[in-house]
Amino acid sequence: MKLNLSKILFASILIISLQSYGQDDEETSKSNIQTYTPSKLLDKGQWDLKFFNNLYTQTKSTGADNSTSKKIVEGRQTFFTSTLEVFTGISDNNRINVGAIIEYRSNTLGGQSTFSPFNFEDSSSSRNGFSSIAPSVKIQPFKNISNFSFQSALHIPVISKGDDSDQSKAFLDQSAWSFQNRFFYDYTLPSGDWQLFTELNTEYGFGDEDSFANKTFLLSPGVFMSYFPSNTTTVLGFVQHSQRLGNFEQNSTSLGFGGKIQLNDTLNLEALYSNIVRGHNFQGLGNSFSVGLRALF
Repeated sequence: MKLNLSKILFASILIISLQSYGQDDEETSKSNIQTYTPSKLLDKGQWDLKFFNNLYTQTKSTGADNSTSKKIVEGRQTFFTSTLEVFTGISDNNRINVGAIIEYRSNTLGGQSTFSPFNFEDSSSSRNGFSSIAPSVKIQPFKNISNFSFQSALHIPVISKGDDSDQSKAFLDQSAWSFQNRFFYDYTLPSGDWQLFTELNTEYGFGDEDSFANKTFLLSPGVFMSYFPSNTTTVLGFVQHSQRLGNFEQNSTSLGFGGKIQLNDTLNLEALYSNIVRGHNFQGLGNSFSVGLRALF
């Protein structure tokens, strides 16, 4: 009996070892787009640069009541946002990253064309410029849960106080400060072909009584499901909700899809489309087109 137990124990250890080896080998063969989700932190000395561009355009918005009845706004409104994110790992245990987020915007109002923000003009119906900079930190709080992390950032406006309520200027961005916390979690299904990613974004606006975002709290959950046809490509679908509470209340829900491709060991390319399908309190009901380039080294 003792001999049989020894054989069973030895066989079990051997099987577990072989499985672990196979999993390690599989992990090393994963591409960046499979491994470095927003939940994953960088190793010490590693760098992550992301250049993300979003074009949002609308010709419809909701009314101020609780219904989602659509009404035509006075001409097309288009908002272009270009974001540069830079992060690096600084801790020996690879659980702390630091970085910064810089945003540049170009907006056009009053019925101009969808691509008019790329003229980068300043007038009563168009405006462009840097809007905010945000020092940031990203942390993996639990040692044994590497696929859960959160990111905190303080968005500091670089536009003048009260700019977002000045009727003589086209709207550029909120002039209130914003303290943002984003929580990330992902789960890869056993097959390895599917990956579920969830995000909860929270923001609190403060510092400018003339800003619509002042003393408001924004809560934005999102769910993304990705499928990997190969280890260097993915297609995905997502649903996101946005709820603003406080001095100014507004909410919306959007649906979207997109894809990513790993161009080489360093560069990834991403493209997304989304549509705001419902909203409340003068919420725009438009479409969003995004393209991003990410470098990991």
